[in-house]
Amino acid sequence: MSFLKFKKPELTDDQKRRLPPGQVLTDKWPVLHASHVPRFDPKTWDFRIRGLVEQPVRWTWDEFNQLPMTSVTCDIHCVTRWSRYDNVFEGVHIREVFKHVKLLPEARYVMQHADPDYTTNIAIDELLDDDVIVALKHNGQPLTAEHGGPVRLVVPKLYFWKSSKWLRGFELMPQDAPGFWEMYGYHMHGDPWTEERFGGYVEQTMQSVRSRTQSNR
Repeated sequence: MSFLKFKKPELTDDQKRRLPPGQVLTDKWPVLHASHVPRFDPKTWDFRIRGLVEQPVRWTWDEFNQLPMTSVTCDIHCVTRWSRYDNVFEGVHIREVFKHVKLLPEARYVMQHADPDYTTNIAIDELLDDDVIVALKHNGQPLTAEHGGPVRLVVPKLYFWKSSKWLRGFELMPQDAPGFWEMYGYHMHGDPWTEERFGGYVEQTMQSVRSRTQSNR
């Protein structure tokens, strides 16, 4: 995943207030993903919640579309430094999804599972927040495959790699664990406002390079 370059427009005071450090506002929605766009087959698609729950649950495509729908308007921020304001996502609120399972007391973290073999981690408290939605539409139109359709997660408070495209379910866990990008050095949390872009090996390597560069000046 490479960092994109954008021309910086003149921003209003409100736009500046809403823009996390290091980000550039854009009207576009860049297409970024680690692998190919998976093929969607409504006959075989399903959505599951498993792990530390009393009883795992599974929905077919038709069953999932029968769940109550709502909308969320939010800003989104990508680790590649673009931000996009006032997105309207429609779908199933995360708390509606979790009404259908009872978590075991030791459930603290969630691994998102998505096609094709994508994962990313999130704390249960942040997943079950007011503005989190399992989205099927964006700005009134069904999500395109390139942007995660038919179903993606939207977690506005975190960098957008934490909002899995092509979402297929959740696994409840007792402890935090890295997903796909986290194993490649991305931050385990991913807060845009504190620029939690990298962690672990990548962060240590960058700090080491900066230290050597400064010492050679």
